[in-house]
Amino acid sequence: MTSTPPAAGHPGPFGWIAEQAAVRAAAGLRRELRPRAAEPGLLDLAGNDYLGLSLHPEVTAAGAQACVTWGAGATGSRLVTGSTALHAELEAELAAFTGFEAALVLASGYAANLAAVTALTGPGGLIVSDAANHASLIDGCRLSRAATEVVPHADPAAVRKALAGHAGRAVVVSDTVFSVDGDAAPLGALAAAAREHGAALLLDDAHGLGVLGPGGRGAAHAAGLAGAPDVVCTATLSKALGAQGGVVLGPAAVIDHLVNTARTFIFDTGLAPAAAGAALAALRLLRREPARAGRALGAARDFHRRLTAAGFDATAPDACVVSVRAPSPAAAVEWAAAGRAAGLAVGCFRPPSVPDGISRLRVTANAALTPAEIAAAAATIVATAPAGAVRA
Repeated sequence: MTSTPPAAGHPGPFGWIAEQAAVRAAAGLRRELRPRAAEPGLLDLAGNDYLGLSLHPEVTAAGAQACVTWGAGATGSRLVTGSTALHAELEAELAAFTGFEAALVLASGYAANLAAVTALTGPGGLIVSDAANHASLIDGCRLSRAATEVVPHADPAAVRKALAGHAGRAVVVSDTVFSVDGDAAPLGALAAAAREHGAALLLDDAHGLGVLGPGGRGAAHAAGLAGAPDVVCTATLSKALGAQGGVVLGPAAVIDHLVNTARTFIFDTGLAPAAAGAALAALRLLRREPARAGRALGAARDFHRRLTAAGFDATAPDACVVSVRAPSPAAAVEWAAAGRAAGLAVGCFRPPSVPDGISRLRVTANAALTPAEIAAAAATIVATAPAGAVRA
């Protein structure tokens, strides 16, 4: 039996894709892949290597050795062949460092958030989610089949109102540091609101681990919530630790529950040994050099000071992210491209990545930056600003 393709002129089953692509292009929202080359002359303030560890010799050597010892891949899910002694060692040290009872490493931070949200909620339950939460938390809410109430950004009073009258299982979900503007959630007030109604608190510390808290132990540790029986924390190993992967931290009973129920853990291939080895080396290096966290925070504050002094509308950083408002999506792309041509890479955030619809340049500071590099990078952003750049 043979089949014939759509007749000439017929759009076919994917004709709608071209229509949507045209809409994106007209709005200045088209995205494309730009393979990153090894550019030694480019100052990278677009990535999330907050502690400057992704190319540290100890970290890369540990990753390479793990690859030689355990192989290029984990070869299977964590419950089959994907758990090595290295994974267990990493989990034990992550839990001890952050102050939680137990940890579970997954293949990505995205997978960690999906695992935690879906395994800790479900039909009949309630999720109260901050309007500015990361896409992975939003997708976890959608997949959980729980009722989800999205509340205004960083508003504990709205959390209380959402929880009032709900008698079943409930979880309050929030980033600790929001990835777009770099502002921190009011963790103490969120915990108080959750506890008033017997709800659990689930925190995504992707942008806090390695940066906030004593020696970079994370935002939950800084807020006195690490190790609490009603708090679970997720994080990624791909930002401050410069590697790859994700982790869920919490009570041992919660971690055991995830091992038995979380689909992105059970059915996904385990984290590659090279990434686990690199992350473990980075964690140990941070424990040995805790001042890296403070240097990263200081660099972010220096960027903010310089950009606001130049008159730009830049967010005050609670961690390492400084965002600078652009007048339009097209202007943001133009601004980022001009900076790159001048030797500086910065992030370019446009809808739908930004929930408020405001396009931005996103500058990520790191501990390896020198004062001269910070000054030069800020000067480049100022010099390449497009007409109509948003001023404070």
